Amino acid sequence: MPLGDEHDRWIADDEWRTIVANVPLVSVDLVIEHDAGVILGKRQNEPAKGEWFVPGGTVLKNESRTDAVHRVAIDELGESVGIDDCLGTYEHFYETADVDGVDSKHYLATGYGCHFTRDDPDIVSDEQHSDFQVFHPPFENLHPYVEQYLNDR
Repeated sequence: MPLGDEHDRWIADDEWRTIVANVPLVSVDLVIEHDAGVILGKRQNEPAKGEWFVPGGTVLKNESRTDAVHRVAIDELGESVGIDDCLGTYEHFYETADVDGVDSKHYLATGYGCHFTRDDPDIVSDEQHSDFQVFHPPFENLHPYVEQYLNDR
């Protein structure tokens, strides 16, 4: 679960469950162009478990969306990114959740077109992804939300 208002405490499980069950989550998704393709991670948790998806995460209280982009890049990939453009805000509805007792998740996700700040990034997997790969066009058989980002960039 994400950090709370003070960035030094976790939201208690029961509070996080209430939030996920009742409120859309504000998040950012990173469409990172690299080596003439886009970086996607193989998700290990719900929602979209087992799918190749763009890195992303929930925006923390008092954190700007662009600051969240930079935090997520470091947290999920171990690399810094530069932001090229904002693709817009998307609604993502999932029939699954990673929270016990909650059967769906709703995100208001802002997509950002990005690039790595280093030419030769050393991408590391995190607890949410088993692997990262560069996907090249034509993009086929990807999650519909990922395809929407790729079509809009």
